[in-house]
Amino acid sequence: MLDFYNFLSWLSGTFDEEPGNYGWFHLMFVAIVVVLTFLVCHFFKDAKDKTYRRIVLITWLVIVLFEVYKEIIFSFHINEEDILKSTWGYQWYAFPYQLCSTPLYVLPLIAFLPDSNKVCYWIRRACMFYTATFAFFGGLVVYIYPNDVFIETIGICIQTMVHHGSQVLLGIYTAVYMRKSFKIKEAWTAVCAFAVLSGIAILLNETVIHLIPEGTTFNMFYISRHFDCTLPILCDVYKAVPYALFLPIYLLGFTLVGAIIFFSEYGIIHLVYHKEFAKAKENEAN
Repeated sequence: MLDFYNFLSWLSGTFDEEPGNYGWFHLMFVAIVVVLTFLVCHFFKDAKDKTYRRIVLITWLVIVLFEVYKEIIFSFHINEEDILKSTWGYQWYAFPYQLCSTPLYVLPLIAFLPDSNKVCYWIRRACMFYTATFAFFGGLVVYIYPNDVFIETIGICIQTMVHHGSQVLLGIYTAVYMRKSFKIKEAWTAVCAFAVLSGIAILLNETVIHLIPEGTTFNMFYISRHFDCTLPILCDVYKAVPYALFLPIYLLGFTLVGAIIFFSEYGIIHLVYHKEFAKAKENEAN
């Protein structure tokens, strides 16, 4: 029991001072993600599908382990005087179903769905395009401005940087890996994935709230009509317009962002790999 207590105490250790934007902690993880992304894209850009699936699976296992840790830290309250009197109270506001949490559910589909089945093939493709656009954007935003995710708990800061850094890495790598089939005509699949995931968030917001203690915050995707939206810019929209108007603004706004990310990646891919594409066309012509 003492070992378990020491383990939990270590997990909940704190910084002397909360990390700040573009401080050493933030910049260290930015450097790590940049280096890892470059290495993965360089050495595995032409990997076999089996290898790509393994990379996705390993990344997923890492973020799942960190997510479990996060849930324990947020919900397990240690009694320092008597470990046996420590309590567990699940914090529903931390339920892992925000936009940035969606890789927890999307990545297994990419890793395991077979391409041999047509339906599975298109679901997997949609998840891959979603990972390269919407999920990538969610991770990138945190890495650009992590202020709201930094707290004093060391492990939680590490968890959030690993989680969002994984989104950045896999988002870029997936786009590079798919570069030969990164077609504009398939951009709609990412939007479909986002629509389905958003629909699940709406369903959860309308059902779970009736199953948890009264007064508990539960606001998945920050689109619940029961709680204020706290996302920058959108929080002002939430206060200014009726919910019936806010929801489509939210969905259309993120769809537009997803489109911008998609076309940006499409342009960069064709700029960086233009010689490769030109050579492929030449070989086809011959």
